[in-house]
Amino acid sequence: MKTFRRLLLLVTVIALLGAAGWWFSRPQAIPVILHEVARGTVEATLANTRAGEVEACQRTRLATIVGGRIDYLGVREGDRVEAGQVLMRLWHGDLEARLTVHRAQVLASQRRAQEACTLAANAEREAARQAQLVRRGFVSASAEELARAEARARRAGCEGARAEVATAEAQLQATETERERTVLIAPFAGTVAKITGELGEISIPSPPGVPTPPAIDLIDDSCLYVSAPMDEIDAPRIAPGQPVRITVEALPDKVFEGRVRRVAPYITAVEKQARTVEVEVDFADPAEAKGLLVGYSADVEIVLAVREDVLRVPTAALREGDRVLVEDGSVLHERTLATGIANWEFTEVIEGLAAGERVVLSLEREGVRADARVVAESPAR
Repeated sequence: MKTFRRLLLLVTVIALLGAAGWWFSRPQAIPVILHEVARGTVEATLANTRAGEVEACQRTRLATIVGGRIDYLGVREGDRVEAGQVLMRLWHGDLEARLTVHRAQVLASQRRAQEACTLAANAEREAARQAQLVRRGFVSASAEELARAEARARRAGCEGARAEVATAEAQLQATETERERTVLIAPFAGTVAKITGELGEISIPSPPGVPTPPAIDLIDDSCLYVSAPMDEIDAPRIAPGQPVRITVEALPDKVFEGRVRRVAPYITAVEKQARTVEVEVDFADPAEAKGLLVGYSADVEIVLAVREDVLRVPTAALREGDRVLVEDGSVLHERTLATGIANWEFTEVIEGLAAGERVVLSLEREGVRADARVVAESPAR
């Protein structure tokens, strides 16, 4: 009897030791972040590949056509100007002198034309009077012919004088046009963004093929839009009128609504492996965009399609081939899903999951695979 008890005790001790060994050597459960599958809204969206930029609807970089010394600078950087306002003028004293000469020439030629045409009219009346006297027989036909020749000569002199007036006026207009080439006038109301040059300095226009900074950079910041590069692969899916969400880096908590205004009809190759199409986006509420600075970096998210009240999973839970790891009884099982539209946040689930099931989000952790034992971990706040 004692032997049996000792044997039983020995077997019990061995079993306990084996159980303890198994307990301490068993695979440890991997802490993972789980997401419960539920219904919600999913959008198919496209985002710009590189940073976009806030642009002004009107912007002009003004420069004089001719070079010269800056004689008048009527604005400073940041000034608001009106359409037609003179911004800058080069010295043109020589042109003013030529204008004075041409104005005098126009006046003199007008006086000569007036004199010549008065004489022509008088000669024509005399020729008509001579014709009446010939019919009455008071003068010879030769006298009438002489009067008509005189009238024609006078009329030719009148026309020549008028041509001289036209020539003088054309010379005056040419000089006035040349003077306008030395003046910069605001083509629209806006803000002076940049001025290159100071009063008394020489302003030189850009030679052909050699770009130089503009004398005055004028922007109309009352109308803004966003220009953003999109991947060439996405170009066929983008069309004017599509809704857009705009975010500006300087205002990270603000989202502006917008619409696609234009899709460029060509592809831009900034780099050999980076081909993009430029997309222009209008703000839905221009007043909301008032105060944004031209040049702000901005991102656009074009909404292609919207599905409401559909089963969805975080896009981060998907592995290659639309596979997910589903937790069931603390063990992971792999499933392949049939998916619909998606964006960077959520993907629509058409088949393969049910509401309430939990999928793994922390796929990058070591040991996370099918058949692995896991324990739920709350996501970091």
